[in-house]
Amino acid sequence: YTKEREPETRDFIMQQTMLRVKDPAASLAFYCDVLGFNLVTHREFEQWGFNVYFVAPVDPASIPSDPEERFAFCMRTPGCIELTWNYGSEGETGPVYNVGNGDATGTKDGEAVRGGFGHLGITVPDVYDACARFAELGCEFTKTPNSGGIKGLAFFKDPDGYLIEVLPLGSLVTKPVDHAGIPVEGGGYVDNSKKK
Repeated sequence: YTKEREPETRDFIMQQTMLRVKDPAASLAFYCDVLGFNLVTHREFEQWGFNVYFVAPVDPASIPSDPEERFAFCMRTPGCIELTWNYGSEGETGPVYNVGNGDATGTKDGEAVRGGFGHLGITVPDVYDACARFAELGCEFTKTPNSGGIKGLAFFKDPDGYLIEVLPLGSLVTKPVDHAGIPVEGGGYVDNSKKK
């Protein structure tokens, strides 16, 4: 499926992924302070009861100051995350939105559903250093770099429970021990292919 782009689609970009969030202040703090993204633009739709906040890993100096120019810049920026806040959700108790991955949030029978959404992914220069920082900032990990079967990558949660995968900028690299003290040999996973 890799081919020269058709003239009709040559200027198409993957501009955004939308996530519904319970508390916009908590989500903006996470995506901007923890992941280092910047708020590119936001819009308030009071008549429909929601606001949207577009964040992206862009240089703040490149973001125009004029609101309309900011919105146009946002629409040209690949890989934005649109955080959508529906008014009142911040006052609800517990998780509000189903985050995929076999989640039961929002189901009428309380049974987990097979989710279609999996995770967002970021790449970093050093997975181990980044994860140590995320842990210091209080992030909840579901997989540290040395736990599980695939070493050198990690998963942690945003404030709503959406998973964030942390990958290196290049090939997977391992270190003897990760921030959680888990050695590269181990981590609760047995590779049966190596058994004799």
